Amino acid sequence: MTRIKIKALIWDEYNIKHIKKHNVTVREAEEAVKNFIAHKIGKKGRYIAIGRSGTRLISLVVRRVSSGVYYLATARDSSKKERREIYDKEKI
Repeated sequence: MTRIKIKALIWDEYNIKHIKKHNVTVREAEEAVKNFIAHKIGKKGRYIAIGRSGTRLISLVVRRVSSGVYYLATARDSSKKERREIYDKEKI
């Protein structure tokens, strides 16, 4: 599997408003990128990156724009299944 490295997120008015609907702030999304744990391939050429912001696990749906630069489509709390996968991975 290809390992992605997120160096920067592209922000616009749309994605800032959208993540707010999921109770995620820009600061929390940026922190989740810095504390990146894992990713998987999503739909439409996007990736679902999972990272930690404080005690929260946040899933970020991103699309690659250029090397290390990604557009954030949305960010939300990780699902129960995603959290379980991360917790199992951390036990190893």
